Amino acid sequence: MTSAPTLVRRALLSVSDKTGIVDLARALAARDIQILSTGGTAKAIRDAGIAVTDVSDVTGFPEIMDGRVKTLHPKIHGGILGRRGQDDAVMAEHGIDGIDLVVLNLYPFEQTIARPDVTDGDAIENIDIGGPAMLRAAAKNHAHVAVVVDPADYPALIDSLESGGPDIAMRRQLAAKAFALTAGYDGAITAYLTRDAGEDAQAELPGTLTLQFERVQPMRYGENPHQFAAFYRERTPPAGTLATAQQLQGKPLSYNNVADCDAAVACVQAFDPAVPACVIVKHANPCGVATAASLAEAYEAAYATDSTSAFGGIIAFNQAVDAPLIETILDRQFVEVIAAPAFTAAATDVLTRKKNVRALALGEAASATTAMDYKRVAGGLLVQSMDSAGTQDAWTVATELQPDATMRRDLAFAWTVARFVKSNAIVYAKNARTIGIGAGQMSRVDSARLGVDKAARAELTVRGAVMASDAFFPFRDSIDAAAEAGVSAIIQPGGSIRDDEVIGAANEHGIAMMLTGRRHFRH
Repeated sequence: MTSAPTLVRRALLSVSDKTGIVDLARALAARDIQILSTGGTAKAIRDAGIAVTDVSDVTGFPEIMDGRVKTLHPKIHGGILGRRGQDDAVMAEHGIDGIDLVVLNLYPFEQTIARPDVTDGDAIENIDIGGPAMLRAAAKNHAHVAVVVDPADYPALIDSLESGGPDIAMRRQLAAKAFALTAGYDGAITAYLTRDAGEDAQAELPGTLTLQFERVQPMRYGENPHQFAAFYRERTPPAGTLATAQQLQGKPLSYNNVADCDAAVACVQAFDPAVPACVIVKHANPCGVATAASLAEAYEAAYATDSTSAFGGIIAFNQAVDAPLIETILDRQFVEVIAAPAFTAAATDVLTRKKNVRALALGEAASATTAMDYKRVAGGLLVQSMDSAGTQDAWTVATELQPDATMRRDLAFAWTVARFVKSNAIVYAKNARTIGIGAGQMSRVDSARLGVDKAARAELTVRGAVMASDAFFPFRDSIDAAAEAGVSAIIQPGGSIRDDEVIGAANEHGIAMMLTGRRHFRH
């Protein structure tokens, strides 16, 4: 394998994303490089007044089946795969001319299946066959052929032509990028074809999992300064997430910023977007959550839950943020990140007072997706469907005391928050705001007591509040602790072998209890 540049004399261009393709073709033509092309790409180049040879003229065979078959021919693949110096005689015998450069990107399969109105027929027709074959051929033969799949690489490619073409280091890098593209492409197709495999949840997970993410940004370090880190996103991430957010100002996001922001955004997006909501997160746990008549009132209530933990936290809103609210936040506390669907122009002006505060405009959140949840373990990967809220239709009242309408509203609110608190999770809430949160304790009763303690330190009272537990109560001790604190109603999944004892304790204390039948562990 020579380190010398590949002398580019003949190039094949066939792209679905035509960004920059005419400029590239013009640069190739200026260096007397013959251009081969197909379909719409050939038309775009020809319309720009640049000479182009149709692939069908090379193969002597027309494009058929609505373009399904056009490049799968020995004169194309032989030209790409031929080893210079080793296969020259075979190529000459069969009239195959070498192709030194392949510029190609694939049918937009992922963009197609992301459309809400996509049909199965549309999806299948956008599975590229010839493209991946040519990419893999060129990438395999990168000792002699350069392959380019990303318009962002066109300028470097053009620069390399000054010395004849890309050198081996560049060709190898480009080849790796091509194989990464085809691997991710095949993974997306596999995921699509197995998405509706049946009611058996296990059947929905492929036997072999192929994942591909693109790097958004390197980071100074990970959770701790001695760890390397970077932020990667899916090839077609859903809207309204950190992967698609626009950072309006502030320092680059850190590893911990991204993790905490994800927790805050997921929690705030769980509420009705028509009802103003605020979530404050610290170390991946909500420390204050509220809904109210306005974002300003929601922020005030969320902040009051635990103002100590809110210092240096992440604040997320579910509606556009205005200037007065930004002024209140900046005057009151140190904040790492403020995330919201949008910020008014006046709000962004106020933000410039604190240039280090990161502001993320999320845009409108996508509807619920079928995305999977991944957790790395040594030597493997745990994969599961995303946790979902379920429906209140399945909730039942287990106690003699029936919760009234106000209790039910607060129980629903507390249950929503509990989904986003690390287990063991206990949430006390009243008037659609958190009063105290107990998170991440090894025993549920410790979380129950911690939530009461944090409420007291915030000068809030649990008396009259409701309590949510992310999983069942194994013993009645948490119920006794709740009763002592003055809790009026409890919501929990149920399912313990001691449910009768737990429900009996609630009856004994005059506490209403609802069972959801669904657990929400979050580790």
